[in-house]
Amino acid sequence: MTKHPLYAVTALFDSPDGILRAAEETSKAGYTRFDVNTPYPVHGMDKAMRLRPTRVGLFALAFGLLGAVSAVGFMTWVTLVDYPLVIGGKPFWSWPAFVPVAFEVTVLMTAVLTVISMIVIYFKFPNASHPIHDSRYMKRVSSDMFGLYIEADDPKFDEAAVTVFLKKLGAREVAPVHFDDPYGAQRPRLFEPKFIAICVATALIMSGVTYVSLNKILFMVPFNWMSVQAKLKAQQTSELFPDGIGMRPPVAGTVARGFLPYPYKGKPDEAGRNLVNPLLPTREVLALGKQKFLTFCSPCHGNFAAGDSRLRGQFPNPPTLHSDKIRNWPDGSIYHVITDGQNVMPSYERQIPRDDRWAIVHYIRVLQRAQNPKESDFK
Repeated sequence: MTKHPLYAVTALFDSPDGILRAAEETSKAGYTRFDVNTPYPVHGMDKAMRLRPTRVGLFALAFGLLGAVSAVGFMTWVTLVDYPLVIGGKPFWSWPAFVPVAFEVTVLMTAVLTVISMIVIYFKFPNASHPIHDSRYMKRVSSDMFGLYIEADDPKFDEAAVTVFLKKLGAREVAPVHFDDPYGAQRPRLFEPKFIAICVATALIMSGVTYVSLNKILFMVPFNWMSVQAKLKAQQTSELFPDGIGMRPPVAGTVARGFLPYPYKGKPDEAGRNLVNPLLPTREVLALGKQKFLTFCSPCHGNFAAGDSRLRGQFPNPPTLHSDKIRNWPDGSIYHVITDGQNVMPSYERQIPRDDRWAIVHYIRVLQRAQNPKESDFK
C-alpha cells in the first residue's frame, strides 16, 4: 500500500492556558508553519502565535481602488467622448453626479473580489478537502479539546523532533496526519480539466435555464401576467392599417381627456392680444415662478434673465429679457414663447404645466422691475 505524504504532526491539549503556552513555546522555538484550533476563541492567541496582520486588507484596498477608477473612468469616457450631453447647464464632466455610482461600484468590487480572492488564494478553491478534515484531531478540537499542529513543510520540521517537542509541552495526544492522496490534497486544482469542464457545464446549464425561464415560461399562461394583450405598444407595427404603423395621429377635432389644447400655435400676435395671466402675483406664485425659472430657464437665460448663458458657447446665447422690446411685451407674448417656442428655443409645453408657465411670467416681470425700477418703488 502506498504511503501518503505527511502533512503535519498534531497535538491535543486540555485547557486554554495549555494551548496558549504551547503556541508561545512553538513560536519561540522558531516554527513558522503551524496553526491552532480551538472550540471557541481564546484571547491572546494572536500575540502568542506572533501572527502578522492579514493581507486581505491589501486585496480589499486594491479592488476598491480598481472599482473607483473603473467607474469614474467609464463615466468620464461616456460623458466626454462617446455620448456628451448638456444636462441642466452642467459641464460635461460633472463629478458630483459620479459619486453615487462610483461609491456603489467601489463597494461591490471590494466585497465580491475580496471574497473571491480569499476563496481561490487562501482556501485554494476548488480544493474541497483538507488533510485534517474528518481526523480524530479535528473532531476533538471541534468539541472539548484544544489543538496545535506543525506542518511538514516548516523549514525546521523533523517528525521525530517535533513529536518529542509537542510531548514536552504537555500534549495529551500527539499524532501524524497524512494527505488523503499520494499527490497531496493541497496542490492547486484551479486549471484541472475536470474542474474547468464542470464550470463550463454549469454555465451552459444555468444559461439554458435562464433563457427558457425568461423567454419561454414567463410568456406562457398563466405565468405571463397579461404581458401579451390585444393592444399595440409604442412604435409597434400593425397589420390593421395599410401603412403598417401602429401609432396613429389623433382624429381631427378630438381632444384627449384632461388636455386643453393651445389655440395659438404659430400665432404669437394673437396670443399677445388675447391671453391674460389668470394668476395673481402672490408670494406663493412668485416663489413657484422662481423655482421653475431657475430649473428650466436659467441654464440659457441666466439666473437674472440677463442672457448670460451657462452653456459656455455650446449653443447660441439667447437675448436678455430686460430689453425694451420684451419689457413692453404683454404677458401673453411671453407665455406664448414658453409654450410654443421661438427660433432655437424649443417648446416647454410638455415639461412645464400651464399654471407654472404663468407663474414664470410673473417672476420674469419681477426680474424686469428689479432691473428697471420706477420712482414709486423707492418710496
